[in-house]
Amino acid sequence: MKRYDWNDDTHLTRRFVGIFRYSRRALELVWSTRRDLTIVLALLTLIAGVLPAAAAWVGQLIVDGVVAAIDVHRRLGITETSQVLAFVALEAAIIAAIAASQRGISVCQSLLRALLGQRINVMILQKALTLRLAHFEDSEFYDKLTRARREASTRPLSLVNRTFGLVQNGISLISYGVLLVQFSPWAVVILVLGGVPAFAAEAKFSGDKFRLFRWRSPESRMQMYLETVLAREDYAKEVKLYRLGPKLLDRYQQIFEQLYAEDRILTLKRDFWGFLLGLIGTAAFYGAYAWIAVSAIQGTITLGQMTMYLLLFRQGQAAVSASLSSISGMYEDNLYLSNLYEYLEQEVPAPSGLLTAGPRPGDGVRFENVSFTYPGSPEPALRDITLHLKPGESLALVGENGSGKTTLIKLLTRLYTPDSGRITLDGLDLQEWNTESLRARIGVIFQDFGRYQLRVGENIGAGDMTSFEDRNRWKEAAEKGMAASFIEAMPEGYDTQLGKWFKGGRELSGGQWQKVALSRAFMRTGADILVLDEPTATMDARAEAMLFEHFRELCRGKMTILISHRFSTVRMADQIAVIHNGAITEHGAHSELMARAGQYAELFTLQAKGYS
Repeated sequence: MKRYDWNDDTHLTRRFVGIFRYSRRALELVWSTRRDLTIVLALLTLIAGVLPAAAAWVGQLIVDGVVAAIDVHRRLGITETSQVLAFVALEAAIIAAIAASQRGISVCQSLLRALLGQRINVMILQKALTLRLAHFEDSEFYDKLTRARREASTRPLSLVNRTFGLVQNGISLISYGVLLVQFSPWAVVILVLGGVPAFAAEAKFSGDKFRLFRWRSPESRMQMYLETVLAREDYAKEVKLYRLGPKLLDRYQQIFEQLYAEDRILTLKRDFWGFLLGLIGTAAFYGAYAWIAVSAIQGTITLGQMTMYLLLFRQGQAAVSASLSSISGMYEDNLYLSNLYEYLEQEVPAPSGLLTAGPRPGDGVRFENVSFTYPGSPEPALRDITLHLKPGESLALVGENGSGKTTLIKLLTRLYTPDSGRITLDGLDLQEWNTESLRARIGVIFQDFGRYQLRVGENIGAGDMTSFEDRNRWKEAAEKGMAASFIEAMPEGYDTQLGKWFKGGRELSGGQWQKVALSRAFMRTGADILVLDEPTATMDARAEAMLFEHFRELCRGKMTILISHRFSTVRMADQIAVIHNGAITEHGAHSELMARAGQYAELFTLQAKGYS
């Protein structure tokens, strides 16, 4: 396995030139999420930036006032404390205002964090709805999605918080500088330069951390997958039966140890250099400390001024460190935001079709020399497929697993686009059809149909989102799908929660789930193309034959496509296509194919012997 090269930063540096371009977009995102909270946050940041210098200045007045009062008392015997007490009250008010502003900033950040996290998650999911099936079957895309979901939902607010923190510390530094320059301009220079070495180390290792995070997305995704397998009920039976748990847990631990070793190296380097270079800032502070103390001893500044300058220098050093840390953090946040926007800007071809009807109604479906290869696959999944299915006819597809049967259905539903040839419906190329209008005419049950952790009625209603909560349509579809009898026998009927993820959820048998899926297909009352892609694979032959006979009766006048390994069911179809390695090797009615004594006849005879 290729490991990360800590010194190979050239191409990565070029890639992330101008990385701070995401700062503006993050600010716009936060602003558009809640303008009022953003304005309040900005105002409180301004207040929190100015007040510390004001507190230091009032502290000087208090010390000098105390010294002056002591001197007057010694000379004249008069004690005058009112002015000093007024300054103390003023400083107390300033400190209270600082605390209030910091608390207000924390409240605004907490509220924005919740709102912004939800908004970005919605943006990620909305983008997912626009993507094609090919994106979800692409491992590189899944890496993008994983990176976007893991970090990017929190990074925009982090970036904005750091930006406002930088502004706050910048304002504080300006106010500190105005007061410190009265002592010496060199004090300001020392204050700023003392924090630069630690900042350089922090920025360098922030970039390394991001590049490591980005590079190892596949391992992180494998960890999440292993967590799912070890902790989900749909895997629990096999994990226990085959004793997979220890092996998978060991692999999970091995991945962690590999990632931890890389994190450990980076953490040790980051903290070692951060400490070493941070000593430079500490030396600068105490050098200035000695300078200010000597100046007070020599009488060039007052005791109050010394107190103020020391406080300003200490707070100024903290502000410089915080500012540089904010810049480093902003750089890191921008790096992670590149994941989010790389995902959100994933190119998706605009829908090409606009038409809702074909020029030859009643012409049915035609596949004309259709070929297709999955992205990254060396071999075509389909080769020169030519078929014609007229209204009222049924077509059965036969072939071994991986021969291309389901791929043909994916092309028919425009989940993929043919590489060559074309598919037409009513004489119009599928690419010219409006996608929603086309799919409204097709009802499909895949072998791996969805088993949603929703109410049983909603599981049926999922077949037609325009009637998702229409209880009458649920019942009509369930009657057609032969699911009504067992649904109505359940205590809560169509309101029964399915699955075990939620309290009170009920699990159905495989046959019951298949009937729910069949009912889902019948929700599409406007569909005139119905496809069954091996949804009854777990049924026995008799139950499957009864189901398909029922299905055929309900689908008279419609076009039906059936994929099954059981030839006793397949023989019911008007035409049968045998697919091998993506190509049609035989095509015709059952009687015709039996008369040819080819592959179909051989397989039919073998299967028939198994039932004799």
